[in-house]
Amino acid sequence: MIGIPLGLAVSNAAEWLLHKHVLHGQGRSPTSFWNFHLDEHHVSALRNHGHDAAYEGSPFRWNAQGRELIGLAMLAVPVAALFPVAPFFAGTLVYGGVRYYRCHKRAHLDPAWARAHLPWHYDHHMGPDQEANWCVTHPWFDNVMGTRRPYVGTEAEARDEARRALLDATRRSSPTAPSPLPTARAVPRAAETLDGCAESV
Repeated sequence: MIGIPLGLAVSNAAEWLLHKHVLHGQGRSPTSFWNFHLDEHHVSALRNHGHDAAYEGSPFRWNAQGRELIGLAMLAVPVAALFPVAPFFAGTLVYGGVRYYRCHKRAHLDPAWARAHLPWHYDHHMGPDQEANWCVTHPWFDNVMGTRRPYVGTEAEARDEARRALLDATRRSSPTAPSPLPTARAVPRAAETLDGCAESV
């Protein structure tokens, strides 16, 4: 049974390590498979107040959602080999991977939900420091590693929201201006589930 708490700790540490060193580290290279994370996912989330349309519809497409699933499938292969010797640990790692995917997907389909329930991840995308707040499901390892940088509810967020509202109002008042960026309030809510994350669609 010790495998369950160990699995939860390792899952959260993996979120931190992989997000920081693979998705942001290796993802800086324009030739890296992981480049989608910064060049597509972060750009879309920042432009659309946390929303990323790549998470709408089927995950079996060559976009941020599809490539995220490929990465998770790659991680599942060595975890599967652990089931005969450490079933609770391996099962908890699988749970961690599924929970990560569901929470991350819901966070980018429903940014208002993310702001309320995963503020550390909302902070990662919408805050001024996108090289912090690496965890998605829980901020445990951000707290341990000193990389938690709160943004939600701060004066900085209030200033940014005021600027965004002014920009959107300017765009609406000009007939030739592009349509305003969608806000967290404009994004449809994903279905609730018992674990609090998105219903898979």
